Amino acid sequence: MSGPAPLLAERLRLRGGRSLDLAVPAVMGVINATPDSFSDGGRFSAPDDAVRAALAQLEEGAAIIDVGGESTRPGAAPVPAEEELRRVLPVIEGLRAQDPEAPISVDTSKALVAKAALAAGADLVNDVTGLRDPRMAEVVAAAGAGLILGHLRGEPRTMQRNPRYDDVLAEVAAELAAARRRALAAGVPAEAIAVDPGIGFGKSLEHNLLLLGNLHRLHPLGPVVVGVSRKSLFGALLGRGLDERLAAGIGVAVACALEGGARLVRTHDVRATGDALRAAWEVHRRREGFGA
Repeated sequence: MSGPAPLLAERLRLRGGRSLDLAVPAVMGVINATPDSFSDGGRFSAPDDAVRAALAQLEEGAAIIDVGGESTRPGAAPVPAEEELRRVLPVIEGLRAQDPEAPISVDTSKALVAKAALAAGADLVNDVTGLRDPRMAEVVAAAGAGLILGHLRGEPRTMQRNPRYDDVLAEVAAELAAARRRALAAGVPAEAIAVDPGIGFGKSLEHNLLLLGNLHRLHPLGPVVVGVSRKSLFGALLGRGLDERLAAGIGVAVACALEGGARLVRTHDVRATGDALRAAWEVHRRREGFGA
């Protein structure tokens, strides 16, 4: 390995003046309070189960917990804001009551949901649509929260029907840069913004691989977040079923962190991914000339 890409930021600002330490690649644990998410749909429909799972992920080393109430898997139907709130608010409130210091993210593209989740104790908004809701940036800015801008072409129901780009690297970078400018204009500080290329969201296998191999193109926009956990790209690439993708996801996560400079890895498998990242990082940082 040739060494990590230059880091533009080692912290991501969160709500309340706190920040997430990204000097070493960190793990974002996934809690889907949904009946239909592609990997863990239905497992955490009961808020108490979701809170227990989140606390377990924190014990396993998650730096932040991402709570979602609307599936964004290919083919998923949209969920009304009222239903999304019914799913996520008890989880956020329950986790905040159990652990007042736990960094919490809400995975939503709706400003209404984000506002209520931030009021309930969330610290960051993970918007996979990159501010498709025009009110989202203002909500985040008003709460002084962090923001992950994701890239998604189309909408989940149809996004994987023959996705097309003339230049996927240039177009994804340009669209994320435009979203970042809108966030800055609304008052979200630069140090509170991270970006996610949206692996699997309106991209073919080749698009995904090109993005994962060229994360440095996104470094000027802020810390890079990557989510590849259990994704269908490993089915297309390796012929592996959902329950057979752990090794591939961990391998790509480590490569993205060490080679691509990703600072935050979103995963369902916190302990295994975190152990691999930490062990690889400890070896990697002892390379001659590292950090020089």
